[in-house]
Amino acid sequence: MAKVIEGLYYSESHEYVRVEGDYGFIGITDYAQNALGNVVYVDMPEVDDEVTAGEEFGAVESVKAASDLNSPVSGTVVEVNEALEDRPELVNQDAYENWIIKVELSDKSELDSLMNAATYEEFCKE
Repeated sequence: MAKVIEGLYYSESHEYVRVEGDYGFIGITDYAQNALGNVVYVDMPEVDDEVTAGEEFGAVESVKAASDLNSPVSGTVVEVNEALEDRPELVNQDAYENWIIKVELSDKSELDSLMNAATYEEFCKE
């Protein structure tokens, strides 16, 4: 069973957001990194780019497949995880520690449409 963390918000496309104040750290879930296999490249937006809930903001490529990244929330990118540029495999080691982008949230009510840990765990079993 994939690792699911309490207190995070999850999307049906297997991205998570960890909220700290007005900021959200977005990455892919443990379930997603497991399904992808060895991650070889992470395509990230630029700082100051806008992301929109449900819209693509980048991609993750593995030896098996490429998968688009869809933002679970809207906001402005304030930081990208530069460690992933040289070491994309960090996503496989711990998907929750190795977030992909940090955004300033523009509408916290969007979090209400995402799943909590228990709901996401059930979703992954389907």
